[in-house]
Amino acid sequence: MSADPTSTRPEETPVSDQRPPLPPFTPETARQKVRAAEDAWNTRDPERVALAYTPDSRWRNRAEFLTGRGQIAEFLTRKWRRELDYRLVKELWAHDGDRIAVRFAYEWHDDSGQWYRSYGNENWEFDRDGLMAHRHASVNDLPIAEADRRFHWPLGRRPDDHPGLTELGL
Repeated sequence: MSADPTSTRPEETPVSDQRPPLPPFTPETARQKVRAAEDAWNTRDPERVALAYTPDSRWRNRAEFLTGRGQIAEFLTRKWRRELDYRLVKELWAHDGDRIAVRFAYEWHDDSGQWYRSYGNENWEFDRDGLMAHRHASVNDLPIAEADRRFHWPLGRRPDDHPGLTELGL
């Protein structure tokens, strides 16, 4: 069986490796990509989250530099052992072609019970299959009182009717 001559995909790349929506992104598909990332991170499943990245994906997260799914999964395992009851909201900031910029906030507490809201920005670059090849994240942590929390949904996916960052004034 021969490849479709109009296709830009190599025959050896299985379609199952795609992570739609694919670049180039429109405003709608960029929002879908951001929500899919938020939903995956809210599972707190490092192996599942790592599959959204290319096998050689390169990250900068705060002052830590990672390469590949294995290091990403190890990083996320450490993160979610320390950041308990983690709940995340991401919001599209901008997009162009194969790149998306997001802002985010997440709430969590440490093992002493101190709550935090972590704020940040991420710049993402995707390959043609919709896998993230580069992720650059800047994050700041703000200690908060439990009474100041804004993310109260049950652990897991944020409900569709829960306000986003703009609506919450974050």
